[in-house]
Amino acid sequence: MYRSHNCGELNASNINTEVTLAGWVQKSRDKGFMNWVDLRDRYGITQLIFDESRTDKTVFELAKTLGREFVIQVKGTVIEREAKNKNIPTGEIEILVSELTILNTALTPPFTIEDETDGGEDIRMKYRYLDIRRNPVKNSLLFRHKVAMEVRKYLSDLDFCEVETPYLIKSTPEGARDFVVPSRMNEGQFYALPQSPQTFKQLLMVGGMDKYFQIVKCFRDEDLRADRQPEFTQIDCEMAFVEQEDILNIFEGLTRHLLKEIKGIEVDKFPRITYDYAMKTYGNDKPDIRFGMKFGELNEFAQHKEFPVFNTAELVVGIAVPGAGNYTRKEIDGLIDWVKRPQVGASGMVYVKCNEDGTYKSSVDKFYDNDDLANWAKATEANPGDMIFVLSGPANKTRAQLSALRMELATRLGLRNPEEFAPLWVTDFPLLEWDEENKRYHAMHHPFTSPHEIVNNKYTNEILKTADVLRNGAKLIGERDPLIDQLNANAYDMVLNGNEIGGGSIRIHNKETQQLMFQLLGFTEEEAKAQFGFLMDAFQFGAPPHGGLAFGLDRLVAILGGQETIRDFIAFPKNNSGRDVMIDAPAAIDDAQLKELRIKVDIA
Repeated sequence: MYRSHNCGELNASNINTEVTLAGWVQKSRDKGFMNWVDLRDRYGITQLIFDESRTDKTVFELAKTLGREFVIQVKGTVIEREAKNKNIPTGEIEILVSELTILNTALTPPFTIEDETDGGEDIRMKYRYLDIRRNPVKNSLLFRHKVAMEVRKYLSDLDFCEVETPYLIKSTPEGARDFVVPSRMNEGQFYALPQSPQTFKQLLMVGGMDKYFQIVKCFRDEDLRADRQPEFTQIDCEMAFVEQEDILNIFEGLTRHLLKEIKGIEVDKFPRITYDYAMKTYGNDKPDIRFGMKFGELNEFAQHKEFPVFNTAELVVGIAVPGAGNYTRKEIDGLIDWVKRPQVGASGMVYVKCNEDGTYKSSVDKFYDNDDLANWAKATEANPGDMIFVLSGPANKTRAQLSALRMELATRLGLRNPEEFAPLWVTDFPLLEWDEENKRYHAMHHPFTSPHEIVNNKYTNEILKTADVLRNGAKLIGERDPLIDQLNANAYDMVLNGNEIGGGSIRIHNKETQQLMFQLLGFTEEEAKAQFGFLMDAFQFGAPPHGGLAFGLDRLVAILGGQETIRDFIAFPKNNSGRDVMIDAPAAIDDAQLKELRIKVDIA
């Protein structure tokens, strides 16, 4: 055997034990008559000692040739260490080496294999296999494994069955762009890699599997960022004979279980807010509720006061920043410049200082008196010593801008503690979104999401059946229908610390409703049959009511690990251009392969 123990388990109780260890040379310290080597493996570091007076001469001289990252095996005796290191579990002992075998030599690595390395991100991505040897990356991968195991344990204990679904599937027109794969055996035809196993998990419910899950790779050809990769992993789940409440309760339970088992944190409250409330109160549908700074709408108090910027705005809205009343003019101007950046896009910003004596000082004192500004303070829940920042313009755009400012201020003020966890549910999303440019509806989630069963028509005060509203809307292709705009999806998102970590819905499970949905989305009958005929056919054979949810494992693990970026929790991630710089992919394929696939590459 190569080792009797690993490099992280020996301690004072093992003194005088004969052991065999194997691993990588972390570093060596040659003092002439004495040579110390730190031996590293996945489990830790053990110090080796080669003593001129106690070690075989051949072994002693061979130890002097060891370089960083050499792979070696040693045999020796555990002895007490004179200069103890309390920072590592093995710090009380060292190994007096009697035998040394070099299993493999190594080039000098392009960066130091240390917790604090001298390697930049690009070079570490290129040599990812070396980066994994570093504790931060290694521990992140082990952390991911622990989370995944707890997920499997929790769901398996609730009788969920793990079922694999295919990777080579059919391309569908909804969602992000597909990655496509040519078929050699079916000339001119292509598979697509799944953006999610959505239709397959619905078919498993038709098949009677009742409770399904899998931890599965998904693929989307979309623009990348710190928390997005072209291939990502979902905790994908589906259940039959359930309503929304059943699903929310089960996955609240999963989140509680993970926070308790992984972080040692008990979380009792999972607030539920509607999509409309989230947008009006926080400016986005994945709010971070670890801190306040809720939006206060100011149209009632800010308009019709001879300030044309506000008078012509669809929305005037502000937030109160706790303790920021002492900001200097330089700090305020810096924030105004920040919101004017192209990434945010505001044209300017108004501020109000809430003085400790109950008076106010603002950048618009010319137009508003103390009573007006007191109303602003009340609407934004500002206290003496706070600062109110106000934006205005088109409603949706302005809310998004103020949301970005809210998050930036919270970061600067240290209000986003990565060891504090505040989960919530966002519900009642719009079923469909109107695309004014293309004069058509798009599904807010996906076309298999069920609408709520009834809709209150506020225009006629009648209670209309959702099926009737869908049927009427399906006749008005290319036109916007106020009744359709009222429809809410039976959908829900789990949000944790300002990140959407999961989402799902109750699904459509009958053919008629699904056909109406396809019509509303602009599918012809032929297109719907060509793309989703297999699902429509399955619905005719007794599809049960069903619904589900998918958690993004990469993002969930990163948040639990206290990080914003998901890359360190993925063994071999892509960069922001979707490239694996380690293996240099994607890459061209040779002409013989193209010819076999009957594909011509024409790059203008």
